[in-house]
Amino acid sequence: MPNRLAHETSPYLLQHADNPVDWWPWSEEAFEEARRSDRPVLLSVGYSSCHWCHVMAHESFEDEATAEFLNAHFVNVKVDREERPDVDAVYMEAVQAATGQGGWPMTVFLTPEAEPFYFGTYFPPAPRHGMPSFRQVLEGVRSAWTDRRDEVAEVAGKIVRDLAGRDISYGGTEAPGEQELAQALLGLTREYDPQRGGFGGAPKFPPSMVIEFLLRHHARTGAEGALQMAQDTCERMARGGIYDQLGGGFARYSVDRDWVVPHFEKMLYDNALLCRVYAHLWRTTGSDLARRVALETADFMVRELRTEQGGFASALDADSDDGTGRHVEGAYYVWTPGQLREALGDDDAELAARYFGVTEEGTFEEGASVLQLPQRDEVFEAGRIASVRQRLLERRASRPAPGRDDKVVAAWNGLAIAALAETGAYFDRPDLVEAAVGAADLLVRVHLDEQARLTRTSKDGRAGANAGVLEDYGDVAEGFLALASVTGEGVWLDFAGFLLDHVLARFVDEESGALYDTAADAERLIRRPQDPTDNAVPSGWSAAAGALLGYAAHTGSEAHRRAAERALGVVKALGPRVPRFIGWGLAVAEALLDGPREVAVVGPSLSDEATKTLHRTALLGTAPGAVVAVGAAESDEFPLLADRPLQQGAPAAYVCRNFTCDAPTTDPERLREALSS
Repeated sequence: MPNRLAHETSPYLLQHADNPVDWWPWSEEAFEEARRSDRPVLLSVGYSSCHWCHVMAHESFEDEATAEFLNAHFVNVKVDREERPDVDAVYMEAVQAATGQGGWPMTVFLTPEAEPFYFGTYFPPAPRHGMPSFRQVLEGVRSAWTDRRDEVAEVAGKIVRDLAGRDISYGGTEAPGEQELAQALLGLTREYDPQRGGFGGAPKFPPSMVIEFLLRHHARTGAEGALQMAQDTCERMARGGIYDQLGGGFARYSVDRDWVVPHFEKMLYDNALLCRVYAHLWRTTGSDLARRVALETADFMVRELRTEQGGFASALDADSDDGTGRHVEGAYYVWTPGQLREALGDDDAELAARYFGVTEEGTFEEGASVLQLPQRDEVFEAGRIASVRQRLLERRASRPAPGRDDKVVAAWNGLAIAALAETGAYFDRPDLVEAAVGAADLLVRVHLDEQARLTRTSKDGRAGANAGVLEDYGDVAEGFLALASVTGEGVWLDFAGFLLDHVLARFVDEESGALYDTAADAERLIRRPQDPTDNAVPSGWSAAAGALLGYAAHTGSEAHRRAAERALGVVKALGPRVPRFIGWGLAVAEALLDGPREVAVVGPSLSDEATKTLHRTALLGTAPGAVVAVGAAESDEFPLLADRPLQQGAPAAYVCRNFTCDAPTTDPERLREALSS
């Protein structure tokens, strides 16, 4: 009999709808039931493409005896962390504070007042490697709840008090200056891996937000070291197994320091961020590799993640059927020499093995290799390689495909909109801009209510029940601002303004200028979550600061600019100390130091060739965070177009910065110079 998850919109929750465990979604009713029946709550948090979440589900939540024990002694609540990042953040903070580590699946035992008192992540079905079995944990918690209730209450109370005392040191409301950004660069240089690119050791994550900072810092200061770190990291990732050498797009992270073996799940947010990074790297350097990777990643998102409604799905699973009925990580992506011969014949298989680094020993499990592009002296014939790649892609398409998490997350779609709009504009791919517009239309139609409040997720065109959090408002506003600059349609600037008004009214602490991850009127948890550091995506705090700054540059709004400056106080405090974890905040600070510049391009019409040339030149400017408005002379589409006439009947560009404007120019070359530092 299905449990209470059958009507949820989250694919992760729906994966558990037929478990024998009597799951509840996160709801007041679940905690009322815990109070009524005097049982503790088991909170299990995961997401649809999480490998160990699947393992624990199969071992424990699909097991009748375990389910019977859970149903008798606990109220069991299942949460998709991608739908409820606020619930995930609050309890993950408690898990990390108590155990020194965290991860998913996250397993937390709560009182009926939602106060945590015992934690863990994955628990095996039998004791192993010093870990207790899940059943032992359940029996221990039940025993404590029944026989030592006072002790449980004391522990829960102490944890909640400790969390309440963990306030962030904001570093005041003053934005970082030259000195802090130089210190941040020095800190990154110390953690940089010069042999392999990237930062730190294994596992290695794509440092998208840090690379954006490095590119902006180079643009503003000319620092060659910053550009070198960005370029080398991007090249190593693009040549590694973390990048899908056949189909484009990036996996979540590399389990080793050399980018060879990925954790194979492909997330929308990584691909959106990296697509934009490689497009910006191309804008800075003209690198052919950066151009290819930006376009292949954009094409991957549109081909494999776009939903019927025009939004973008969250993820592709790491695991898939290996052809024998077993679900195995990476099965869709890896190759043995024998599989190459089957697909290509002997001669081309040998060529493919050299080109993609496939060996008899393999780089992955059971003699299989993850495809890479090793550095080689050998010159390969482009046409033959293209044929090999196409045939391998066709052969791979006949394998059982990884599952797709079809829910549309507002924030991640905002990131995808920005990436696709800019990539489409840079490389003359109007189809990519159209895909960005389609996703933006979906967000407006399905995720925005009459008051322009955002819903976090939708599935199959139906809005979910959960309110948007700060990263949703910040990233969607960022996407809309990029779309406004690329399309010349001022309605996207208007929508960004509606969202950012909510940020000012509902997410900002009036006194300190600090930002909260949830709105003032959101569901009350045991703590109001607040985290300025980037994780896999820009923090909501930095994302909102960047969008506020861009909107202020477009409109001249002092309230939005002041809110951005005050929010960047935390970057002044954390940037020099932990630059790897506040990369987007550092990138926004670069834009603030540069102005950011405001560019207005006016012409007789948007289809006029000279106007299009000036507009494209403006979009290709590397000045950090520059905003671009384009339209007909005297148009009221954008505030920046007001009082901007043509110059002797010719299209013109106006560049302003810090309340000072250059003389208008009709010459694309002069505009290019004005938009490079």
